[in-house]
Amino acid sequence: MQNNRRNRIAWLIGCVLGVCLASSTAMAADGTGATAFSDKLLLTGGVSQVEGSAGGGLTPWAVIGGYGTGDEIGANAFVTHINLPDYHVNEVGAMVGLYNRVEVSFAQQRFDTEQVGAALGLGRGFTFQQNIIGVKVRLFGDVVLDQDSWMPQVSIGAQHKKNNQAAVLAFVGAKSDEGTDYYVNATKLFLNQSLLVNATLRMTKANQIGILGFGGDRNNAYKPEFEGSVAYLLSRNWAVGAEYRQKPNNLGIAKEDDWYDAFVAWAPTKHVSLTLAYADLGNIVIKDKQRGLYASVQVGF
Repeated sequence: MQNNRRNRIAWLIGCVLGVCLASSTAMAADGTGATAFSDKLLLTGGVSQVEGSAGGGLTPWAVIGGYGTGDEIGANAFVTHINLPDYHVNEVGAMVGLYNRVEVSFAQQRFDTEQVGAALGLGRGFTFQQNIIGVKVRLFGDVVLDQDSWMPQVSIGAQHKKNNQAAVLAFVGAKSDEGTDYYVNATKLFLNQSLLVNATLRMTKANQIGILGFGGDRNNAYKPEFEGSVAYLLSRNWAVGAEYRQKPNNLGIAKEDDWYDAFVAWAPTKHVSLTLAYADLGNIVIKDKQRGLYASVQVGF
């Protein structure tokens, strides 16, 4: 257990060192750290959300990932680690934003059960792996340009998820090892007030965002769940904020709580960003008070 803790701390330190190295490289490339390929403001494209879409850490925003404008293509790749008292999650992924209209994303999550896996008879360090393919389409509005009206940027999206542990999921009562979430969201940036607000309505059957499958003995129908984010831009490079995400409660064997986080995001250039958050994920299977550090590094253009 102690070695696991040390390895995870080393991973987080590696994230910080990696973002600093990437930042230095990007700045050296143009001498100032400024980029000429896009007029989008820093951090207004969001970061890489836990399921791979552009947004906050827990919930997608209506923005299209990358810094591409209406006649450009943008792209990001990311690495994320969530360090909880009894579990940890490692994740990698990438997204492409097409002409500030369409976003396509992919993420792979690895949820490690550590000692809980042994207690459940699955084996110490038993891991659930989930692949997620996402697509998002901007319907109308522009989060940066629409400063003279109350019009938000509005998008619709879908995230298709496939879990690799079908037999275990069936045993705990999940109805399927794969499913698709559908969502609509609205994001508004109040530039004069340095404030960004996002609201998302998600239709989902996912248990723990799909890590415990989809549907269950208590419910196997799509339910609407609310997700919200607020971010305050301290400067052009720094933002702080908080998020909330409602969760369904489909499995009788595994109570599910809503999620919360408080985050800080730093973007030294448009090539790289680092997000750190304190996340409260509540009960996960047989363990309460799953609160810990969320760290994500994103590189792209």
